[in-house]
Amino acid sequence: MNPQKLMKEGFLEKRSNGLLQLWKKKRCVLTEDGLRLYEWKRSGSGNGSGSGASSFGSKAKELRFERMATVDCVEYKRGLVYFTIVMAGGKEIDFRCQQEGTAWNAEIALALGGLFSLKTFPTLDWNGI
Repeated sequence: MNPQKLMKEGFLEKRSNGLLQLWKKKRCVLTEDGLRLYEWKRSGSGNGSGSGASSFGSKAKELRFERMATVDCVEYKRGLVYFTIVMAGGKEIDFRCQQEGTAWNAEIALALGGLFSLKTFPTLDWNGI
């Protein structure tokens, strides 16, 4: 992804593809191009003081809007929002986040809808609307 306008930044939990399907916390950056997922690691001191620092991996997994089909299966449970990003090839990626403010699923869906509008009506002046 090229440097684009930052639309949202924060944390999501992504369900792993493994047998146990564990939830893994990711630092996420939403831009005009798509969603970047960075590894998030907690490095505690091991002494129980609770003052562990967090670190972010430099390698990002990119989910580009042009490869997404839809944001689906929104469910609200115990203060969390669960949703699925369906990729163009049919692959489904499950996420969850805290239910506060504007939810990630809504931000992603709006940005994805904007991309399809630009593809459908490329000559329309979207800034003047």
